[in-house]
Amino acid sequence: MLVNQPEEAAPMVTAQSDQRRAVLITGSALAGEAVAALEAHCLQTYYCPPYASSDDIAKLAAELQIEGLIVRQGQVNEAVIGASPRLKVIAKHGTGVDNIDLEAAAQRGIPVLRALGANARSVAEHTIALMIALLKDIVPLDRAVKGGEWPKASYVGRDLAGAKLGLVGFGAIGQEVATLSRALGMIVTVFDPYTPELPQEVRRETDLDTLLETSDIVSLHCPLTAETRHLINAERLDRMKPSAFVVNTARGGITDEDALVKALRSGTIAGAGLDSFAEEPPPKDSPLWSLPNIIVTPHTGGAAKGAMRAMAETAARHIISVLDGDGPDLKSVANPAFQAAAR
Repeated sequence: MLVNQPEEAAPMVTAQSDQRRAVLITGSALAGEAVAALEAHCLQTYYCPPYASSDDIAKLAAELQIEGLIVRQGQVNEAVIGASPRLKVIAKHGTGVDNIDLEAAAQRGIPVLRALGANARSVAEHTIALMIALLKDIVPLDRAVKGGEWPKASYVGRDLAGAKLGLVGFGAIGQEVATLSRALGMIVTVFDPYTPELPQEVRRETDLDTLLETSDIVSLHCPLTAETRHLINAERLDRMKPSAFVVNTARGGITDEDALVKALRSGTIAGAGLDSFAEEPPPKDSPLWSLPNIIVTPHTGGAAKGAMRAMAETAARHIISVLDGDGPDLKSVANPAFQAAAR
């Protein structure tokens, strides 16, 4: 398998011909500032294609004898983590770590570090964009006008001001969404049993079902864990208003996609905006694509220029800190077993 080296990057070298330590990026080019920081610490960057298979990533990791791994796309399983005995640190180009085997890393004493907050504003802006597009019927109105219709006389839209937004999860992204939503006049309620304190301007709901029943929009901002997988299932979708929307810019597995398709087809809910999917890329024949009341984007919520730079620079700092002997930033460690051992 070839190393996919961007044109603007330094010429590719083999592990045998370069004494610098190897860092593999699972995806396309890293921001130039991050590459420069890594190279200043004698770290050579290598790339594999986006969404490469775990076997291909493992083969490349073994060939290069990598010491650091920056994860963008693809599944980093036990085979990948064990491929290079020199691997000392894994950094996520973002915050979601559901595509990394955290336990396998912990068993080898390898910290998995997140770029906490680096893409929060970008994802929040994307979330707001999906909300507005759904509430204001942007896509169906666009289709209607381009199809020769002029539904001005019959159309009655919805108000953003006064709309009830239910946030499931209140980490860095959820907090940014709350700030932007309140500026638009929305009423924000939060369900997050792990956040002890909330700002005075947002309400807390301790029962998820109640939040679903009372919200005009439900926006998901929790991590994908065993506890949250299919958190939004058929039973919970049935609790929502028929005029309500679901927006998911977190992880696809939080929503039961089969149940969501049925709810959208039957009119159980009015629509959905999705930036993430259970399988990425999703199958070309997904039943989601046949639904007129859904807006989808290819997991690009955090792909704004500033967020990409911030995630890359944070990931690079994590790699440098561990490989230069300064240790990991414990607040950014994602694998609890490693974190517990470190303490």
